[in-house]
Amino acid sequence: MPNTGANASPGRYRWLGLLGSLALAAGALTAGARPAADTGPSLRSSGGAGTVLVFAGLVVLTAAWLLIGRSVEGQPPPGERWLYVTLAWWAAPLLLVPPLFSRDVYSYLAQGAMLAHGLDVYTHGPADLGGPTAVQIPQVWQHTPAPYGPAFLLVARAAAPLADHPWAGTLALRLAAACAVAVMAALVPALARTLGADPVGALRLGVLNPLVLVHLIAGAHNDALAFVLLLGGLLAATRGRALLAAVLVALAVLVKAPAVLALPVVCLIAIADRARRAQLLKAVRALATVGATVLAVGATVLAVGVTVLAVTAVAGTGYGWIGALTTPATSTSWSLTTSLGRLAADLTGTAPDGAIAATRLLGLAFVAVAICVLAWRVVRRGSEPVAALALAFAVLVALGPAFRPWYALWAVLPAAFAVRAPGVRRVVEITCAVLVFVVMPDGFGPDGAELVLAVGGLVIGAVVVLVTERGVPFRERQLAC
Repeated sequence: MPNTGANASPGRYRWLGLLGSLALAAGALTAGARPAADTGPSLRSSGGAGTVLVFAGLVVLTAAWLLIGRSVEGQPPPGERWLYVTLAWWAAPLLLVPPLFSRDVYSYLAQGAMLAHGLDVYTHGPADLGGPTAVQIPQVWQHTPAPYGPAFLLVARAAAPLADHPWAGTLALRLAAACAVAVMAALVPALARTLGADPVGALRLGVLNPLVLVHLIAGAHNDALAFVLLLGGLLAATRGRALLAAVLVALAVLVKAPAVLALPVVCLIAIADRARRAQLLKAVRALATVGATVLAVGATVLAVGVTVLAVTAVAGTGYGWIGALTTPATSTSWSLTTSLGRLAADLTGTAPDGAIAATRLLGLAFVAVAICVLAWRVVRRGSEPVAALALAFAVLVALGPAFRPWYALWAVLPAAFAVRAPGVRRVVEITCAVLVFVVMPDGFGPDGAELVLAVGGLVIGAVVVLVTERGVPFRERQLAC
């Protein structure tokens, strides 16, 4: 980043970020994932100036976020309240625009409508629903079942009356995602305080993050709901409410399956809490630890089992979501292991499907080994369980069979309040900044013309940031809010 100068303050970067968010919103009107009525059967947006605006806005918004994290001599550091207001400013322009960077929200509407019409979403695809809702879904997903759990499908079903009205339906689901982000903004600092971390730094890294703004809010992804339940479960666990923690994490699993990695963490926190409260003589401390372990594991398993049974019964979906978990991992999906499989197939001249399946299996095996090692370090060496959870999510995201930029938030959110090493936090920050730029506004792969437009937007955004940074001095406002 360029030198800031003596009179730069976080207040300047709040305005800079708002400018970036406004550019994103303006670009989304023509380059976003618009309804089929506006795009035709290809579902591809026209792009043009909208693509330039989106990428220029991404540069400006991301730069503002990075610069807010820098300490500026002579200026008061931003506090939690200031960051909350900044989050509201940056999020507001993204609430009423077409979805950005993905068409998943249309799939959510279709799945809710399918459930309302009595179709099994775990064996049927949107094509079986038909009508104006199904035409919003890209062809690659027309015949694929839902990979989400029954807890989320209940939310999608609530939006089913709006499924035939894509603007209204996407707005409803985006408002739900925005409310979830607002709750996340309260939970992350609370967890940071509980774990002895900096709540302001956690809020900036975990929630003011551009990935949250452009994918959870602008993209209306259901990960936001899973994150709220997961964070709520971790907070309940750290405050000694083990049963509530198990129920909340189980609900998160019933939204998106990766949350299952947090269940052992909840168990470990409950075990440690029970052992501390036992306060028995040294001679029987081992027995107390065994008893605490049995009670914590038993209570967690019972709470999870009851939650899964109850939610599944209410949703009426059955347990087909377990078998549908591989839905996002098509042969054309992008991930590190999938790319290695394609490379191996090209080098050996074999069929790509077999090579991709093999490399994905190896990746998942490595993930399993890494999780076991992390669990051993927590149990035997006393490592921080929430930091281990962040690393486990990072390994799963990196080596899983499919990757989307917003998947990184599964690791970023716990890292925001559990990882204290400045170097590691800086790596997380830079990784988020890079991932913001890897998807086109309409969610499809780019062609040559769109790449040129995207590069033009990147250059324009960089010029705006440089001009702002090296502009003439002006009187800065104090951080009143």
